[in-house]
Order: sequence, then C-alpha cells, then structure tokens
Amino acid sequence: MFKVVFHNQNKVYELFCRKVGGSDVGYGFVEVSELVFETDESLVIDPTEERLREEFADVETLHIPMHAVIRIEQVKKRGACAIRDGKSGEKVTILPLDGPRRPR
Repeated sequence: MFKVVFHNQNKVYELFCRKVGGSDVGYGFVEVSELVFETDESLVIDPTEERLREEFADVETLHIPMHAVIRIEQVKKRGACAIRDGKSGEKVTILPLDGPRRPR
C-alpha cells in the first residue's frame, strides 16, 4: 500500500492506494490507482474521509502531475486520509454541510 501526498488547488491531499507507477498519459505524470478508503462499518465517520471518498468515487486511475507530488511512501497499513492547508499544513476542517451552497 502507498501513501500519496500531493498539491491540489492550494491544498495538500493525503490518499492511500494499492498501485503507483508511471502514467500512460505522458511523461511528467504519476499514475495512482486502486484508491483505499475506510470502510463504512465504522461508527465514527470522518467528514474529511467522506469528502475524499465522494470526490474520487468514480475515479479508476488518478494521473497526478509530477510537479504536484510531494511524497510517495510505501506503508504497511493504511492511515487516515487528510486534506491540509497548502501554506500552514494544518488539517482542513470539513463540516458535514460543507459543499456547494444554494442561494436563498
């Protein structure tokens, strides 16, 4: 299993996956596939994990530009997925109601 840390829209994403390799899209991309998220059996639901699961729900393979990759680590077990602020490194707090807001 791999932990992939990369920049995405002024935030730092930390995801877990089973496969990492060179991309068929072209030189300069890293291919990440078989994303791993926490199972739904847990009593406590992490809103950040849920947001990432929804964002990448239909993704089979993620092609990340090489310059956006901060680190790729091979790990023994899965940790918590996270979204961090790109400047401070602090975890971004995701509220269950975060998302597109409808005008009143």
